[in-house]
Amino acid sequence: MATVIVHATITLDGFMAREDGGVDWMFGRPSAPEDDAVVGTVMSRIGAVVGGANKTQTIEDGEIPYGGMLKVPVYLMTHSAHEPIERDGITYNFVVEDINEAVRLATQAAGDGWVSLLGGTISRQCLRLGLVDELHLDVAPVLLGDGISLFAGLGRHIELERIDTSAFASEAHLRYRVLR
Repeated sequence: MATVIVHATITLDGFMAREDGGVDWMFGRPSAPEDDAVVGTVMSRIGAVVGGANKTQTIEDGEIPYGGMLKVPVYLMTHSAHEPIERDGITYNFVVEDINEAVRLATQAAGDGWVSLLGGTISRQCLRLGLVDELHLDVAPVLLGDGISLFAGLGRHIELERIDTSAFASEAHLRYRVLR
């Protein structure tokens, strides 16, 4: 059975991006092979992705999950129906306003792998609904002071159990199980 994860790179103050959506702060940091191995392990286990989209804007604007490196099914939440799109070996499926259905379909597609939830809105919705099994956070050593938060507005108390932590040259890698 698939494991549903929130997988995100965030700043130490919990932001995924600048107010304008910029993520330039993620790049150009020193890296160690151990950092790459942690991220590589997560990526090798992902069997499907759930994210948000504005019709096909995500794909057309080049906002491809994981930069297109993962050739796994992607389920995008939308407000209007759209036929699946196949591009560069990735099938983008559109699910209209039913996050439970998107996660169910992604879980089926992932098999024994992981379903990665992308974005704050999707992650918070799934956390509120009890659909998330684990959090995988790569924390960059930077404070933005303001921006797009991963967890702001969650509106719910959620207990976590630490599974694993590591830190190398560029980031601290945190893995938690969501307690139910």
